[in-house]
Amino acid sequence: MAAHGIDRIPDSLGFLVLTEDGAVISSGGQLENDEVTATKITKLVHTAYNIPVTTDKKDVMKRLSVVLDDIIYVITVSQHKIFVSKRQYNPQEPVPA
Repeated sequence: MAAHGIDRIPDSLGFLVLTEDGAVISSGGQLENDEVTATKITKLVHTAYNIPVTTDKKDVMKRLSVVLDDIIYVITVSQHKIFVSKRQYNPQEPVPA
């Protein structure tokens, strides 16, 4: 199935494209057919959507980053789909002032 371009992210270790209810539309790399991660990310996204950040109803969560040790999951919600990219997390050291 089509990965909606998420499969072309150069430094991606894996990806998931999910429906709003967590069904895997497509997957690849280290997240290939990873139903466990899909379920956890779907629950996380639904929880994040229900946390009011502002009083503006139009101001909803669109992107979420989850850092676990040296891995970052970048999660984007668009067009009723959840896009997940698993990448290596290499933060830049701050430049001393």
